[in-house]
Amino acid sequence: MFFAGLMSGTSIDAMDAGLIQVQGGVAVGKFKGVSITWTTVQRQLLQQAAIEAIKWNFTGKQPEVFHAASKLIAEVGAKAVSQLLQANNLVQEDLHAIGFHGQTVLHRPPAVGLLGKTLQIGDAELLANTTGSKVVYDFRSADIENGGHGAPLAPAWHFELAKRRAKPPTVFLNIGGISNITFIPDLSGEKSQQQMLAFDCGPGNGPLDALVQHHGLGLMDKDGALAAAGVVDQTIVDRAVARLPKAAGVASFDRWEFDHKCVQGLELVDGAATLLEITVQAISRAIKALPTSPVEVLVSGGGRLNPVMMQRLAAALDCPVLPCEAAGFDGDMVEAEAFAWLASLKLSGQASSWPNTTGVLMPVSGGLICDTCD
Repeated sequence: MFFAGLMSGTSIDAMDAGLIQVQGGVAVGKFKGVSITWTTVQRQLLQQAAIEAIKWNFTGKQPEVFHAASKLIAEVGAKAVSQLLQANNLVQEDLHAIGFHGQTVLHRPPAVGLLGKTLQIGDAELLANTTGSKVVYDFRSADIENGGHGAPLAPAWHFELAKRRAKPPTVFLNIGGISNITFIPDLSGEKSQQQMLAFDCGPGNGPLDALVQHHGLGLMDKDGALAAAGVVDQTIVDRAVARLPKAAGVASFDRWEFDHKCVQGLELVDGAATLLEITVQAISRAIKALPTSPVEVLVSGGGRLNPVMMQRLAAALDCPVLPCEAAGFDGDMVEAEAFAWLASLKLSGQASSWPNTTGVLMPVSGGLICDTCD
């Protein structure tokens, strides 16, 4: 059975569509992924939804912009699925279901005595009716309702990829708007999945992207050119890292919890270098706090394309830091493929998150199912 997965991350750069094939409960084969870059107007709409979400803060009527943004996400998602099938010489009838993450516009982790709250917008019914496919969506709510953070959710897929790689203990590191890791110490035994550790480390590309955008210099620090030309303000780095929770414990963050304001007053290049270093040190402290040193760190997300980021991580850690491509995986598609895998887990009644990956009280199978309308 074929499953498609759709993912638009908090960097709001593109809608990614990944494809997996599941046979006998195992993901097999390797397939082409598709990315549709958000236009400037589309990105502005999604950014506005995030801004309005912060003002709303889960109180009262949802902002009107959510409706337009949800429709957009579904329409572009349907287009991405169509292109994905064409790229892999498949037709709609070949597709068993779509895992639809939607767009996270607000996330509040649980606190003492309080459940967390999270919202991913995206019109699942519109996507189902447009594509003619079953859609699995809202993957995070069940985890949150059972005391978890609802994030990160990619560890279930990381475990499958690790089985192909067969080099434990290993770390999968995703550097998107925020950074998060999955530590996989063992691949054998019935409960090896439950031995995984996963958590958000802190900021990823988000603050550096925001700084570049604030100065009207594009969407990102391409090739790390600005950061490479700057000098790190270690005092600011230390202050930012000190505010992070204890390393290697369950944690999740809202993308907008981190911004570029901490480097106000610095020259642009120095601010870029400092923000990049905050991300690097947040990640390195997390990996160094793991119970066992990994054999390697495999990096997905946009951060792996920043050579300065990768060089600094390699210098900070005592193991190889490699882009996912070095292991034969598409670093742009890991997250999208993860939601295809989560859809397959939901439809087969299997767990997709565990106490050590999200803080949930018990293993949970997340997601709601939306069938097409007749």
